[in-house]
Amino acid sequence: MKRFNVLLISAIALAIPVAAVSQGSKTTSPIELARQADKLKPGQWVWAPQIAPEGPMIVFVDLSRQLATVYRNGVRIGVSTVSTGKPGHETPTGVFTILQKDANHHSSKYNNAPMPYQERLTVDGVALHAGGLPGYPESHGCVHLPLEFSRLLFGQTHMGGTVIVAGHAGSVHLANNAGVLAPEGDRGVQIPHVPLAPDEGARWQPNLSPSGPVTIIVSRSDQRVIVLRNGVEIGRSKAEIGGDDFETHVLTYTKGKDGAARWMTVGVPGHLGDAGSPLDTSILQQTRLPAAFRTALSNVIVPGTTILVTQAPVRQDNSGKMMTMMASATNP
Repeated sequence: MKRFNVLLISAIALAIPVAAVSQGSKTTSPIELARQADKLKPGQWVWAPQIAPEGPMIVFVDLSRQLATVYRNGVRIGVSTVSTGKPGHETPTGVFTILQKDANHHSSKYNNAPMPYQERLTVDGVALHAGGLPGYPESHGCVHLPLEFSRLLFGQTHMGGTVIVAGHAGSVHLANNAGVLAPEGDRGVQIPHVPLAPDEGARWQPNLSPSGPVTIIVSRSDQRVIVLRNGVEIGRSKAEIGGDDFETHVLTYTKGKDGAARWMTVGVPGHLGDAGSPLDTSILQQTRLPAAFRTALSNVIVPGTTILVTQAPVRQDNSGKMMTMMASATNP
């Protein structure tokens, strides 16, 4: 990168842990979803919808890892352990839409068994719902979720919403790795990914998604800034991100009663007391971007725009190991 100007929207020094609650017990897990997803024990989950309060939502069920990942506006807002279909009753793979929602549903096929917060995916009854979570596939084809997670998810999804089921139980290497950014977009359409060229400091393509909510992802490990609008990547830039804080931070752009615009700390579970706190101006000099990219970015920031600052990578590393950008991506 040749020339950098200060990006006056960085958020790098505020620690915001998130509570992850298991079915029947309560534990604590960081909001750093990308690093914690594979460490969750059966029944545990992480939920932070404030990271992306608006935008298209998809649920990505990974049969191989027995995990469900929720994305809104293209960025991960939650992850939960699941239990899917056992041998002989395998959960079907594919792209589904939510056909029915019933918070107090009972099975018409299996002795009137309760299916709390049911979200039907197929006409023959495969659904997301609260159920047993022994740590392995044991359902009759449905996707079992922790009770509280299923309640929270039920409150955020809509009829016709997209649910993607991929992988094969017991074969981890066959599954896509659901990471910080969604591996597929709304309706299961694969998200195109074009890496920055070695001599390319930034890219700005607002025409790819002309309108919608904006989410900005700042990756410390990759020294990258990714801009999503309505779930579609419209910008990507190399960055110089200073400081030695490795926690996750979430901020939103707001206008106060006085009409003044400012970045405010988002109150997420585990740190609700910080909700509404203004950004510490002493850290405004810690993130630098190419001047043209910074100017273009400033033009799409409106009240409601959210920043997620993460230590997690959003691209492939030099070793060739797939990181957290997209399972379909093969280049950084």
